[in-house]
Amino acid sequence: MLRRKPTRLELKLDDTEEFESVKKELESRKKQREEVDVVGVATSSEMSGASAGGTDGKTREQMIHERIGYKPHPKPNTLPSLFGNLQF
Repeated sequence: MLRRKPTRLELKLDDTEEFESVKKELESRKKQREEVDVVGVATSSEMSGASAGGTDGKTREQMIHERIGYKPHPKPNTLPSLFGNLQF
């Protein structure tokens, strides 16, 4: 394997300023989402008290399982399910 000289990376003032601005923007978006989630949770809990809820009583985990087609119900341990249809 050939060895090459290390690449020199330079950090410029513009790069640090851009990083800081992007970081602040992401933090502000995160705060807005948290505020919306807190308000949304309060609103949805109030609505679920008044009605049956918009998710038909399904939990987040159940919705994910349904979406990906995962059925967590174990198969019964009977002889045909363990060994198949063996005929002698």
